[in-house]
Amino acid sequence: MAKEFPDDLFDSGPLRLVDDAEGGVWYRPGFVDAGTAARWFAALRGEVAWQAQRRPMYDRVVDVPRLTAAYWLDRPDVPAPLLEAAALLRRDLGEPFNAVGLNLYRDRNDSVAPHGDKLHMLVPGHPVALLSLGAARRMVIRARPPARDVHRLELAPGSLLVMSHASQTSHEHGVPKLREPVGERISLAFRVRPPPR
Repeated sequence: MAKEFPDDLFDSGPLRLVDDAEGGVWYRPGFVDAGTAARWFAALRGEVAWQAQRRPMYDRVVDVPRLTAAYWLDRPDVPAPLLEAAALLRRDLGEPFNAVGLNLYRDRNDSVAPHGDKLHMLVPGHPVALLSLGAARRMVIRARPPARDVHRLELAPGSLLVMSHASQTSHEHGVPKLREPVGERISLAFRVRPPPR
């Protein structure tokens, strides 16, 4: 059963989407105020060295439909907004986030297919915290088959979506292409990753 959530329904606090033993999946609009979210978006849009990727898909190689970037948070080249956001999330969630992956959705044609994060790239027991900047964009969260539970919500600028480590195996999340025009969006996915080898 699909559940649609308008953005203004949750002004009273976080919305719990999925329950599990590690905190599940929950959404909190207004985690960052509008001015800060706009400042971070403008700085990251101009400062980050965005990369276009290509990957194999069946019998051909295709463009990844978004631009990407990634940082270890202890490196000297990390843009200041990412350090500010990481400090805020560490303080609020009590998690030792050490890495962040960025996606730039340029228009309605940019997307990410339904997926769960790769578990070998995550330290067990720690969540993924997704901070949204720029235009609001729809995310779909669905339980893996045979369950039919589907959640659709608009990730507003300055909002926070937190997904437990356990939810990466029970649910998939994705950002679909849209029919209607939409502005640019940057997502910041903060993770606790094993140290690089």
